[in-house]
Amino acid sequence: MLYRHFGKPIFFKMDPETAHHLVVGGLNKADLVPGGSAAMRLMYGVPETADLAVDLFGVHFPTPVGLAAGLDKNAEAVGGFSSIGFGFMEVGTVTPVGQPGNDSPRLFRLLPDKALINRMGFNNEGAEAMALRLKGLKKRRIPVAVNIGRNKATPNELAHEDYRKCIRTLYPYGDFFVVNISSPNTPDLRSLQHGSELSNLLSQVKEEMKLQGEKYGLTKGLLVKIAPDVSDAELEYMVHTITEAGMDGVIATNTTLAREGLKSDKAGETGGLSGQPLRERSTEIIRRIYSQTGGKLPIIGSGGIFTAQDAYDKIRAGASLVEIYTALIYEGPEVNRKVHAGLRQLLRKDGFRGLLEAVGADHH
Repeated sequence: MLYRHFGKPIFFKMDPETAHHLVVGGLNKADLVPGGSAAMRLMYGVPETADLAVDLFGVHFPTPVGLAAGLDKNAEAVGGFSSIGFGFMEVGTVTPVGQPGNDSPRLFRLLPDKALINRMGFNNEGAEAMALRLKGLKKRRIPVAVNIGRNKATPNELAHEDYRKCIRTLYPYGDFFVVNISSPNTPDLRSLQHGSELSNLLSQVKEEMKLQGEKYGLTKGLLVKIAPDVSDAELEYMVHTITEAGMDGVIATNTTLAREGLKSDKAGETGGLSGQPLRERSTEIIRRIYSQTGGKLPIIGSGGIFTAQDAYDKIRAGASLVEIYTALIYEGPEVNRKVHAGLRQLLRKDGFRGLLEAVGADHH
């Protein structure tokens, strides 16, 4: 209510990227003020309940709704985002060396479509800066995943070196890691999803995770984030390769290049589309992955989740956790409480005692 009537009208008059920086900066500052995080938890927090808690890849998730990568690229507001109802969050995408990303304007609101288009281009301060921030966190209330990518200037044949550098620098500070090979805004990045390039890359990052795990005496999960813009055959190959490489899970999906049915005059902007138009496609990808793997490869569902029903559709299709991003921009932090309350009702209505019973229910 507060966001819809006061915050949103102000933010939506601003340039989208300016509003983005204000939100991240504001959450950071609010967390630093004495009593700030407690006040945010009072207003927007979601208490842990046994029916919605999830344990996956050695990590306990107090609630199943996380924040997708891209909003807190430099891990500046982990404390703030931890206080507004998320059960986990991704930081990044981070690259070994800081880079400015693409030229502005590079973020657009598609109001009639409840969507965003971004062509940010992995703008971030680099892995060392993120490591310092995460190291400085006094208390971590929710799991933090580190989403890693390659620098724009790095050719694909050397991409594995960038991913390995990120893992080496950030291994002590992430609860799990996500290999981003599906952003449409870094030239040629998506070609890493196909052919021998994918199996080579995954074997390299898996090896680095193993080395770091031995060094620190702590094994951590490694997931792959995939694009929605793939054919059935490509998806089947990707999932087979990801499974063969021993990955711990997959995030489905990143943003889309598709533009069907959009009403906004911004529809022609280049970049990745997120929000409601992506909802059905990402759910379909989840359904196919679950079916192909017999439910053995954990899935985090992402794309177009605005309501509890949207989240529940992805869970029944095969997702064990879900992520939001665009809904937070349009609906504000109240969205977390609504989704959680609605999920509990939907589970009860269908006779499930807990969320994990509902995972993949559409297939049974």
